[in-house]
Amino acid sequence: MAAPGPGEDFNVGNHVSCLTCLGQRLQGEVVAFDYPSKMLTLKCPPSSGKPNLNDVVLINLAYVSEVDIINDHAETPPPLASLNVNKLANRARSEKEDKLSQAYAISAGVSVEGQQLFQTIHKTIKDCKWQEKNIIVMDDVVIAPPYQVENCKGKEGSALSHVRKIVEKHFRDAEGQKPAPAPPRSQAPQTQTESALSS
Repeated sequence: MAAPGPGEDFNVGNHVSCLTCLGQRLQGEVVAFDYPSKMLTLKCPPSSGKPNLNDVVLINLAYVSEVDIINDHAETPPPLASLNVNKLANRARSEKEDKLSQAYAISAGVSVEGQQLFQTIHKTIKDCKWQEKNIIVMDDVVIAPPYQVENCKGKEGSALSHVRKIVEKHFRDAEGQKPAPAPPRSQAPQTQTESALSS
């Protein structure tokens, strides 16, 4: 069967087989079809071989030479799950704030080590922000450049202790990830021609 004509559609849930103009055979369950753009979305068996996953493939039917419906699914698909719009908006706002914070750090001239430390702290403690080149954690702890454990200042207590442990672990982990220094090169013995030239 060729791509559907005007007024025709692929039903969600249909199992189809497509042959691309490059000779590749794709087979899967229809997840979506957009008639104006002729884009077909298929849920296919996982290429990774993991049984609990699926590959999702977008196919431009303009580049398909053959489409066969293997199993026509006539039932109405289940309704889409409702989205928590507030949760999505909060997540988008949070991501935007994170990106702006990163941009601020770069524009303020913060070192790469300082930016990496900020990201490490932010993974554990969300209440983390920049104040010029200083990292402010929970409005209680200030970490000034060069961002070492001894640069953590604040009221003695559990917050300061916790932040110091994070900073210490960050640099310990970073030290462990550095490549080992290359062994010094030994000079190769001189060849006879080099020896003769140097004399």
